[in-house]
Amino acid sequence: MDAHSTPSYAHISRRDDGQVAVLTIERPKQLNALNGVCIEELAAEVQRLQNDNGIRAVVLTGSGEKAFVAGADITEFSGFNAEQGQALAAKGQQTLFNAIAGSRVPFVAAINGFALGGGLELALACHVRLACEGALMGLPEVTLGLIPGYGGTQRLAHVIGRGRAMEMVLSARMVGAEEALNSGLVSQVVAAEALMDAAMKCAAKISRNGPIAVSEAINAVNASGTTEGFEVEIAAFGRLFATEDFKEGVAAFLEKRKPSFPGK
Repeated sequence: MDAHSTPSYAHISRRDDGQVAVLTIERPKQLNALNGVCIEELAAEVQRLQNDNGIRAVVLTGSGEKAFVAGADITEFSGFNAEQGQALAAKGQQTLFNAIAGSRVPFVAAINGFALGGGLELALACHVRLACEGALMGLPEVTLGLIPGYGGTQRLAHVIGRGRAMEMVLSARMVGAEEALNSGLVSQVVAAEALMDAAMKCAAKISRNGPIAVSEAINAVNASGTTEGFEVEIAAFGRLFATEDFKEGVAAFLEKRKPSFPGK
């Protein structure tokens, strides 16, 4: 890790392993609950990663053995009025959750325990999700008289389907790792001690692919389900023909060697 260029944060840490960055939420006593400072720090680091050409994939996880993120810090907004609540959701979505979902650098969530409320919404914003065998996931906001406010109602439905998402949101039921795997909420379930290794292998595999193509693929998949989705895919497909990555990828294929993508 280039420690000289990485700010000192109160609630998150970053280490780099080759072209993969590992972001860890460091609030284990609070089960890594998202407070305002933590959201701001994550948002700042997500923004920094967009300009770090040495990083081609990110693994996001929580510290300790109990939780990825057990939700938002309720004490911070328990006294909010309607206008303050709307501003909270809008700011969080724009600066962090939408920023991860639209990141040019793909995010792999390593769900190492509870991923509840804002924690599951954070994982849903990531492009790939892996979970350990004991992980529990859910959106319990209706038990507080709220609904998910950081994109959960939209992204969960997109990932697992409207019917299953509706049941999870309305009942506030938590699902285990195997059910999450069967529904498509996560793509792998491994033993707790193997989670980070699996996440790093996944991120490393992504990092070896053409970075511009990966970024364009994120944009195209994010547009799926919209009327513009096919147009976004067609335009991105065409743009990639003008990149050095495309020329290198084709040359490597024809020469029967592994490609070395310049990211241009």
